[in-house]
Formats: sequence, C-alpha cells, structure tokens
Amino acid sequence: MIPFCPLPSILAVSVMMVALTASTLAAYPFTPAVQKTAKYVPLGVFLGSGEEGVARIGPFQRWLGSTVTVGRTYLPGTHWADIDGPRRMLTAWARWKAADPRRMLVVNVPMITPNEAALPEPVVRSLLRGGAAGAFDVHFRTLAGRLVALGAGDTVIVLGWEMNGATYNGRCAPDPRTWKAYWRRIVATMRSVPGARFRFDFAPTRGRDAIPWTECYPGDDVVDIIGSDSYDQPAGKSFEDFVDEPYGLRAQAEFAAARGKPLSFPEWGLFRNSDNPDYIQGMHDWIMSHDVVYHSISDYCPHGVWACGSNPRSSNLYRELFGGVTAPAPSPSYPAAPATPWTWPTVPPSRPPAAPSSTPSGEPSAEPSAEPSATRPPAPPSPRPPSRPPATARASAGP
Repeated sequence: MIPFCPLPSILAVSVMMVALTASTLAAYPFTPAVQKTAKYVPLGVFLGSGEEGVARIGPFQRWLGSTVTVGRTYLPGTHWADIDGPRRMLTAWARWKAADPRRMLVVNVPMITPNEAALPEPVVRSLLRGGAAGAFDVHFRTLAGRLVALGAGDTVIVLGWEMNGATYNGRCAPDPRTWKAYWRRIVATMRSVPGARFRFDFAPTRGRDAIPWTECYPGDDVVDIIGSDSYDQPAGKSFEDFVDEPYGLRAQAEFAAARGKPLSFPEWGLFRNSDNPDYIQGMHDWIMSHDVVYHSISDYCPHGVWACGSNPRSSNLYRELFGGVTAPAPSPSYPAAPATPWTWPTVPPSRPPAAPSSTPSGEPSAEPSAEPSATRPPAPPSPRPPSRPPATARASAGP
C-alpha cells in the first residue's frame, strides 16, 4: 500500500514537482535534439494532474525534441464529487488538447472513493455492488457531460486502473463478477451522453499481482484498449523476465491481438533497478514493435528521466531513443473532436450517495440496464512501489 503524503495532496505534489523541475533544469543544460525520421507512437508524460502538469509539458517537449501528443492526468479520488471532474482541472487539459488536433487526453478515473484509504474487503464488495446497481451513475454521467461540453468527448478513460493489485479500493479481487458488472455499467452510462466518443482503457499492473488480470476483464464490447502499468520491478529481473512472466508483456500483447485491440502503457518508468538504461531500451523496442496506441512515462523520482535527476544514464538514452521525432498529421480513424463552446452541460447536482449496506440485499445484474454499443500459471504478487506519491497527491486540481 502506498503511504499517504504528510502534506495536503495539492500542496504536496506542487512542492515536489516544482522542486524537481527546477533542479532538473539547472542540472541538465541541453542542446536541441537532432530531428530524425522514425516511427512515432503517441507519447506522453505525467508531470502533475492540474494546471501545473499542463504548464510543464512545453519544457519537457523542448528538452526531448519530440512532439508530446498525450496529456495524462488523474481525477482526485477522495470524495464522490471528485468523480464529477474538477472544472478547473478539466478545462486546463481540454484547452491544451484543443490547441493541436494531434493531441489525445487520457484521464485516470477511480471506480470507488475514497480510492486509497485501504477499505476492508467487505466494504469494497458492498461498494462494488452498489455501483453495479447504479448508486454512482450520476457521477460518471456528470463527468462524461463535462468532457463532451469541453470538446473532449473522445478522451481515453483509464477506468479503475491497476485493478488486479491491492493498492486501490476499486480493486477486482474482492468480487470479480460484480467488479466486471460495475465496469460495464460505468461504460454504458458514459457512452449514453450525447456526443460521447470515449475509449476505455483496461490497464492492470504488469504480472499477476493480487489476482490474474484476465479474471477482471469485463468484455470486448466495453474495452477499447488493453493497457499495462509497467515499472522496472522487482529488483534483479531483466526486461526479458518482464516479457515472459505470467500475465506479463507477452501475455498482454497476445490477449489484445486475439481481440483486435491496441495496447497502451499509461504508466511506465524506472524503479527497483535504479538508473537502468536496459529497461528504457527494452520498453522502447517493445513499444515500437507492437500495436501501441499511446505510452506515458511517470516523470517523478524514482521513475522519471527529466524531472528526476537520479537517473542520468537512463535520461540520456530515453532522449536518444524517443527524441527528435515529429508527430504526423492526425489519423482519419480518430478525428479530432469538433469545437464546442466552453460551457457546462445541464446535469443533476452531484451529491455523494449513501454508502451501500455492508450486506446488500440481492445480487446485482451482471449486465448494465443500458447495453453499451460495440466497439471494435501465477507468479508471486509484486508489491506496488512504496515511494510513489498516492494518486490523491498526483491528482492536484482546483475546484
């Protein structure tokens, strides 16, 4: 379990990221990257969830010399009202996206709040049942309406990420059947909003963790992308080990290919093997040789290569491999969202619903009330990085 940061979440991430960015800019004077002709896979970086994250993309892009076309952020997950989507935060990211038709917005959305408070399994099961029965529909409908109104109706939604682990309360292991029913209901709810063209990214941690991620998969009709959060851990393992481990990179690629779906890496970075250029090389080669729709490095210590000065060898190689490439014109298969006025939709006021009983009556339906439209051997669990800031700290945003 990731420990909570002693500072308030918004202040904590701002202090951390400002300090890291300032020290990095001072420590790494650089010359412009040499432009080259190479395959471009939509590339992103996590540098903060709110306006500060948007502001840091420009300096990172200048350092890298490649077009950054993926903006990635997390919704805060302390209260149910957070799932509605903080207006200031969503507006900042939607404006960044609207400035270039090549850009893609990726938003991590919790399925349960509080997202990280280590709720007991009976409580998690109760909340999952409430969600599958529709108790929280209003929040996901509100979020969808806000994104559509901002011209971001084609946002990639990383819903209930790392569900195969034990870090977050939106985890699958306490009740996989109900978890899948709840995912299906959320997707149906968000797709029901006029103008919605969301893509939903199913993104477990690489490997088995607390439960095989295949046991959590909710169905091809409610998943558009097969993702993986992939960090360089545990210590002493090679990149080839991460490819071949049960439920590892090869398993992800084969699972997606069998369903005709692309891959993603919403989070990846260094970790237990410290400054490890071999991991950077391995991820680059894997991304370039597979059908990856986007990837995004977590650029804070110990994982990062720009805002973290602890990994100079990996930083140099990351810039050499991923730098100097200009993104092509937008693909006609994913057209840019049409411009819409900067107004908010009329939606019911968001109120946290009453918590479901710990012993709910009856089983939830395995299917949502609205049918979503169609879209195209275990290993020991690997612990989540204890030094990563919690998602509540990563998700800094105004009201």
